[in-house]
Amino acid sequence: MPRPYFRIYPEVDPTVFTESAESMQQLMKEASIILQKLSDSKEFATEVMAAAQEGNKEKVSQLLLSTGVHSGVKVDFNPDGINLNMTSDTEGNDCCHLTISLRWG
Repeated sequence: MPRPYFRIYPEVDPTVFTESAESMQQLMKEASIILQKLSDSKEFATEVMAAAQEGNKEKVSQLLLSTGVHSGVKVDFNPDGINLNMTSDTEGNDCCHLTISLRWG
């Protein structure tokens, strides 16, 4: 009869995992700031859309950063909508990515 194979797993260390979760919470707070501004201010939303329609990615990024967020925000847009890719690091390691896709057309 074959002997059962028992795999020995290494002990887990949740330090990086919990730090990543903490960083993600911060990203989500900052995403909420941007979303709040876009939903509360038609003027702001119009500025973002107009800059995107002109293909002015730098202006769109500046507008989003003017909301007070500190995380990196990479912006991509097309005639259908906008994608905001937010990133954060923990102790210099790329740990967290949050992508928000909003439709505008």
